Amino acid sequence: MASIINYPVFFLILTGIITLAYLATRKMFGHDPREPPLAPQSIPLIGHMVGLSRSKFNYYVDLSQQTGSPIFTMSLPGQKMYVVTKPELIQVVQKQHKTLAFPPIEAKFASKVCGASLEAQAILDKNVNGDEGEFGLSMESYAAMRAGLKPGPQLDGMNRAMIQEIAKSLDLLQPPKGGSRKVGIYTWLRDAITTATTRSVYGPMNPFDDKAIVDAFWEFESGLMSILVGFLPSITARKPIAARTKVAKAFEAYYKAGGVQKASALAQNRYQAEIDNNVALEDIARYEVGGSIALLVNTAPAAFWTLLLLHSHPGLLDGIRNEIDACTETSTENGLTVRTLDITTLKESCPLLLSSYQEVLRSRSMGTSVREVMEDTYLDQWLLKKGAMLQMPSRIIHQDAGLWGGDVADFKPRRFLPEEKQNRPRDICFRAFGGGKTLCPGRHFATNEILAVVAVFIARLDIEPVDGDWKLPTTVNTNVAAVIMEPDDDIQVEIKARRGFEDVKWVINLNKSDKIFAMVTEDNDEIE
Repeated sequence: MASIINYPVFFLILTGIITLAYLATRKMFGHDPREPPLAPQSIPLIGHMVGLSRSKFNYYVDLSQQTGSPIFTMSLPGQKMYVVTKPELIQVVQKQHKTLAFPPIEAKFASKVCGASLEAQAILDKNVNGDEGEFGLSMESYAAMRAGLKPGPQLDGMNRAMIQEIAKSLDLLQPPKGGSRKVGIYTWLRDAITTATTRSVYGPMNPFDDKAIVDAFWEFESGLMSILVGFLPSITARKPIAARTKVAKAFEAYYKAGGVQKASALAQNRYQAEIDNNVALEDIARYEVGGSIALLVNTAPAAFWTLLLLHSHPGLLDGIRNEIDACTETSTENGLTVRTLDITTLKESCPLLLSSYQEVLRSRSMGTSVREVMEDTYLDQWLLKKGAMLQMPSRIIHQDAGLWGGDVADFKPRRFLPEEKQNRPRDICFRAFGGGKTLCPGRHFATNEILAVVAVFIARLDIEPVDGDWKLPTTVNTNVAAVIMEPDDDIQVEIKARRGFEDVKWVINLNKSDKIFAMVTEDNDEIE
């Protein structure tokens, strides 16, 4: 789930602390009757900031229901925002990707998050939106990521390395026959997925093999808010900035030692794009710390909610286990039972598992696609003014009862089954990975990873909550960089080998990743 980051939170809070700019640029805040209608706010000037701080990502849903408009305007201190609420209008936005642009926003976010030098920022800003052609660091970095993550041999290599690391982690997790083990399931998932992902991307010299670097990365990630919007971050965000520096130094040593030459095509492609654009090694390392956010932040929460909801929803676990068991091959090796599961077969033969996974993403994603208005333009009948920001919150679409029905707030694991197609909206209404030119290029890798860890976990292990009942944790402290809700508290579980499978040896394979599991409209285009 690589490329969608919750950039709007950064901009909303940042603009909230520069209210003096409101007076300096007051002409910008006049509302032209040709613009989208103004959303009401309870307190003049700061009402939206208060609403966002209280309701977080659900505030957009509340405003959408109040306005009833396909697009509305939020006037904020220092910034004007347009919020699109209907999938049909989002499709129009995505076709105007030069006028309603994402790369300029990402460049600002990346430079701020990564602590890049002024020289590196200038390189990234050159032709940032591709107006002069498909050259420059911004455009070439996009191309590098897409090439490394598209279905095919290069992605297969990453997938196979990742799957073997997941298998090792599960081998270590399974207790001896007759025994049990207690773990925090989210903590275990985050550790296992961090190891599997980074080894598959960065190769045998992976900087994240050092636990101190892993700990520093999560220290940095937890302090992103203070880096982005804190007053004098060099003082108020000293710990996360120091942690970021530690991870960047580890990457710098990795590059100097030639580690990237043994890494995945993805890592090599990104590195080469930066070298070709004369980015200094220190800044390549800094930008890679930011790249690691996209690699790591969202996969573990998605796997967590999938495991939790599959176990807590009545009758669902047995149905999915039956699917997984049916596509698992059994053989004997030196008198030992061997069960082999192929992830490609899993995607072809487990419709309930795949439907449940999509429903997890629908119900638990809260990312927002964001664009900058590069010039005065019209979106359908509405005038959008240069310098404003435009947002497309996925949660508005995913929680629209007019699209999904009266049970929109419920977790319905069969919602995405093929036979339920007539009972759900068109594919464009599923926005967990964004869409258009900025569709998350890592969606295939992330899906393979989540399905691998969830399917094999379910096939070989039994878990029960230590507290006796499955309880869904709150998510109010979800990080600024997250697209999937993060649990505020871990869930302690007791793990045992699945009854009847105590003496089984497990093997996970992947044949080819060219079998695309189509979750978004653009995937259907790839299949065709």
